[in-house]
Amino acid sequence: MRLVVLFGGRSAEHDVSCVSARHVVAAADPEKYVVEPVGITREGRWVQAAAALEALGIGPEALPERLSADGPEIEPLPALTDDAVGGAGPAGPTVVLPILHGPMGEDGTVQGLLELARVPYAGAGVLASALCMDKTAANTMLAAAGIAHTRWRSVTLDDPAAGDSELAPQVDALVEDLGLPVFVKPASMGSSVGISKATTRQEVIDGLRLASRYDRSIIVEEEARAREIEVAVLGNDEPEASLPGEIVPGAEFYDYADKYEDGAELLIPAPLDDDEIAACQSLAVDAYRALRVEGLARVDFLYEDGRDGRGDRGWMVSELNTMPGFTPISMYPKLWAATGLPYSRLIDRLVELALERHAGREHHTHTDPAAPADRRPS
Repeated sequence: MRLVVLFGGRSAEHDVSCVSARHVVAAADPEKYVVEPVGITREGRWVQAAAALEALGIGPEALPERLSADGPEIEPLPALTDDAVGGAGPAGPTVVLPILHGPMGEDGTVQGLLELARVPYAGAGVLASALCMDKTAANTMLAAAGIAHTRWRSVTLDDPAAGDSELAPQVDALVEDLGLPVFVKPASMGSSVGISKATTRQEVIDGLRLASRYDRSIIVEEEARAREIEVAVLGNDEPEASLPGEIVPGAEFYDYADKYEDGAELLIPAPLDDDEIAACQSLAVDAYRALRVEGLARVDFLYEDGRDGRGDRGWMVSELNTMPGFTPISMYPKLWAATGLPYSRLIDRLVELALERHAGREHHTHTDPAAPADRRPS
């Protein structure tokens, strides 16, 4: 089977994607797959990852610590549908693993291209990818499904250089409504990029400016006195939830450095009793279905258990990440390993789910309104 691993991308999470993809490429079973790493540069050019291909020819141990989106430029559609390396056409089915984090990769844009190309791909589809990337849309959908979240408000800021006096009325309204401290986040970004904790009105203003460098749509959330629990979910129509894990931030909150520089402590499995485990696994699957996710997602919770000075509101969904990090210290693969699904088998499962969903969708692609009901598209 031909396995195209897409990595890099135009978002601020480009570097995280390059590290994630390195470990996916290294772990993919060479007995099952012909792996083709395809990079997307920060400017949006698609390239054949020449150095990664050369290293793979030697063996996974020859791969660098992170892949580089450098090499001969290629056209996206032929790269997805033809044999980009050999040029003679694929010997078997092609499956794409879009190991892309953040906007212009995890937000439905690349998924739409893959749908147009009619190529099986791992992970959420166009709608779910777009919903989960936009925290405002995701929170609205979760609320409609009756799934709890911390209190939040949405702000639009077109000018990152807006003056204090211009932002003051909005900030006053936010503080009046949500209190302090609050978290200020770009609505469509992951890996804690552009997020700040604000304890004063001036810090809220500064946080809005920072977040607006990454997105004009900004979400402001109240601080919850809560534990941070994460659950990995895998599957299409019958999703399964992993054992939960707990994050104990090494910084004031779980920021970018904590996530990717080994600053936070990860407790896997999380110290929860059986009832708490069952509750968060069930809610993770409910949230996954509410946002129409397929393939995989990491569901992040805030848990106010009423102990040790925490609040008592119980389980609240923070967000769903439809392409979580796959680095060696990332929570998603670690949670599945603790649940009994090792890294290489996790890749196999993602490929199986991609093929399963693609086959199902091919039954619903009639283009001729007068075609008989039993005719299948060629």
